[in-house]
Amino acid sequence: MSTNSTQPEEKGFFEKVKETIESLWEGTKDTAEDVKEAAEEKIEDIKEKVTAKKATAAKKVSATKKAAVKKADEVTAKAKTAAADVKAKADAKVKTIAAKAKTDVAEAKKAATQVKEKAAAKAKTITAKAKTEATAAKKTVAAKTAKAATTVKNKATAAAK
Repeated sequence: MSTNSTQPEEKGFFEKVKETIESLWEGTKDTAEDVKEAAEEKIEDIKEKVTAKKATAAKKVSATKKAAVKKADEVTAKAKTAAADVKAKADAKVKTIAAKAKTDVAEAKKAATQVKEKAAAKAKTITAKAKTEATAAKKTVAAKTAKAATTVKNKATAAAK
């Protein structure tokens, strides 16, 4: 009994999960880069305004720049944290799914072993029954043959007299 499938192989469950995780991870990285680029653009805009203003305005812009950088760093840190959380959750999910798959495989192997054992026991029972019946049939045939031989012998002796 072959367990090989004749159908083309499809992507496995774990490959699909892996691709999903990778796409989530790439999306998170892209979002973090977009936020960082937006923050850099904002900083560049602020720099242009600072050069056009007086020294006092430059001090205010400098403070704003620091706040913008700080805010950008916070947003980047949040994005990285979110990405790490998503990856950790996905990894945990993959591990639980893998453990369940291993359990299912073990159960399937156990069931297959039980079926094999039952089939072997049934085959032994049938073989023993067939041997018993064959022996009984041989004995019956031997008895009938002996009886027929005796009858023929008796008739031959009777005919000889």
